[in-house]
Amino acid sequence: MDSTLACLAAWMPRQRWYAAKGRPPSLRLVSWWDLPSSATGGEIHVRTFLVADEGALPAVLYQLPVVARATETVVCDPEHVIGSPEPGTTFIDGPFDPAYTDALLTLVLSGGTARGPQTTAVGHSVSAMSAIAARVARVVSSEQSNTSVIYEGGGSPIICKIYRQLHPGLNPDIELQSALSNAGSTRVPASIGWIEGTWPDLTTAHGTVTGSLAFAQEFLPDVEDAWRVALLAAARDEDFRAPAADLGTATANVHLSLADLFPTRLATAADRGAVASTWARRLAIAIAEVPEVAERREAAEALYRRALEVEWPPLQRIHGDYHLGQVLHVPRRGWVLLDFEGEPLRPMAERTQHDFALRDVAGMLRSFDYVAGSLRQDDPDRSAESVREWARGARRAFVEAYAATTGADLDPRHPLLAAFELDKAVYEAIYESRNRPTWVAIPLRAIARLVERPAAVS
Repeated sequence: MDSTLACLAAWMPRQRWYAAKGRPPSLRLVSWWDLPSSATGGEIHVRTFLVADEGALPAVLYQLPVVARATETVVCDPEHVIGSPEPGTTFIDGPFDPAYTDALLTLVLSGGTARGPQTTAVGHSVSAMSAIAARVARVVSSEQSNTSVIYEGGGSPIICKIYRQLHPGLNPDIELQSALSNAGSTRVPASIGWIEGTWPDLTTAHGTVTGSLAFAQEFLPDVEDAWRVALLAAARDEDFRAPAADLGTATANVHLSLADLFPTRLATAADRGAVASTWARRLAIAIAEVPEVAERREAAEALYRRALEVEWPPLQRIHGDYHLGQVLHVPRRGWVLLDFEGEPLRPMAERTQHDFALRDVAGMLRSFDYVAGSLRQDDPDRSAESVREWARGARRAFVEAYAATTGADLDPRHPLLAAFELDKAVYEAIYESRNRPTWVAIPLRAIARLVERPAAVS
């Protein structure tokens, strides 16, 4: 097993979903299970390893599906070869091998069980729309945190997301989207099924915990995400107010459905205090790292104080990581929301807490701003005022349609919405200054706009 761990440890740092960039993993094998494979020809074993990277604090648990084949039979792209832990055997990254992808889909759709030491993986099928049939699988290449496999042919197309980092508890991606789908919402892809796992508890070293391993849902082919749709419209100087209003309506419909399907609660003094502390802490970090933010400190703090003085709406379940890239434009269906997983690097317990729907609204407002900003990055000669006017129109149309649909007293100059947008822009300023300094002007312009014209969306 040492040779297996060494092989995995050498391969993991090259993967997008590996969290500890610039540091080799320090792996401990937690458990594994085998999936029955219908593949023939040579010795083929389909095994999923659960390994803990104990170089991180706290330790991060990874799901690593592997297909072990006789080396002379391997014909896949070398990029997807993990290595050879033993002479004559080669490990292949599971999602890129049909032996694994076939076994994975069978487990989801059949509701079967795979077992290993102190470990089980159980499939839960929730849709009859996709019978098990011969399918061609391909991997989505653009993901960062997970690995998704698209199945086409032999029935309705399916996309199955394999969670690379595992956490105890039901992933909100499964919980929220399945609840919306089962309630008949067309604003999310239909839920097909998921895989739930049980593994040894890393925190206590006693007993086991249960969490989500994979999620299969309806795949919507040949569609664009809202980021690409909006970017193209802005590049062509096309008025985006009507599509933005439709998106505001779709967002509101999903929030209203989530408030019906899951409990809500009133905001307490403790909630206000926690949010205010988060705002203050993030602002302090930005002031220390981004000199331009320090110049706006008093005005930003004044905006936050105004937000604390107004009435706050109830807390509910929300998307949690909402932006234009999380929405698809589907012909004859409209906007469809994806990826209710929340921020993938946050602990699961935090991602399933009640939050403010306005946080999602603020995230989308920042996304419109980034469309305008990215155009200016790519074409500095483009008129700054024209792209800012495009973003102003989109933001205002989105908020007004959202408010009209929810019936909320949400003026586009609402102080709480402005505070959430400011906090998001402050976070962006920190991120950009650390990772893409040439992009930091985008959030800095938003910070200036928000604090100079308090509580304004436009």
